Amino acid sequence: MSLHTSDSLPALAGRHALVTGANRGIGAAIARALSANGARVSLLVRDAARAEAVAASLSGPYTVVVADVTDREALVGACVAAAEALGPVDILVNNAGTAESAPFLKSDTALFERMLAMHLMAPVYASQVVLPGMIERSFGHIVNVASVAGLMGAPYVTAYTAAKHAMIGLTRSLALEAGPRGVAVNAVCPAYTDTDLVTGAVERIVQRTGRTANDALQSILADAGQTRIVTSEEVADAVLALCTAPIGAAIGQTIVIDGRADDERTPERVG
Repeated sequence: MSLHTSDSLPALAGRHALVTGANRGIGAAIARALSANGARVSLLVRDAARAEAVAASLSGPYTVVVADVTDREALVGACVAAAEALGPVDILVNNAGTAESAPFLKSDTALFERMLAMHLMAPVYASQVVLPGMIERSFGHIVNVASVAGLMGAPYVTAYTAAKHAMIGLTRSLALEAGPRGVAVNAVCPAYTDTDLVTGAVERIVQRTGRTANDALQSILADAGQTRIVTSEEVADAVLALCTAPIGAAIGQTIVIDGRADDERTPERVG
């Protein structure tokens, strides 16, 4: 009989990963990637029924917890329930997000508050729950799914862009506090990705202009300087790389995922 050594175990064996907004798109891809690499995964979603398909695709133990991430009490309760089910959280991926577009002069206070609640305060609440245990164990990864919008400006999404800038500021500052205590805090910054958000944007352009869906998508990509759409799996691969790197290998990083090589990307476009 052969014995398994630590080298033969999956990279995240024994680790508990909690992913917010895990019922579709980027969040679902991240959950699958972490699970495939040995993690026990908590899917934190608003609707448990919509998480069933994702749960069925996971490779190992999982639990589904339900909360509106902008509701602090509900989010804290869901994080606690996840830890009770699968053990202390070792990896937190703050992925839940939404985007609303409007010209700046038609962006009311409520719009800014919604975007900040989702993209800044929800990661704050979740991090406040899991960080003490990570520090106590001298191990943890927090990955915030930001956006290239958090590194540069964009018209008609001022509130969303401001909130993503805030998320990146949170990432960089918390990384400096938590890094010396054994917790790596980083962000990934996808460009336009194959998600419902992009599908919705394309549909709105088609309805407004009568253009084909492909023409609408190509115009969106061209405006952003992208040559192709990013896949959710590419974003998940970047998150996985951060979560399997030794603590201290990456601290306060903002990893841009836009389908372009570094020599194609100008400093003006990435901040």
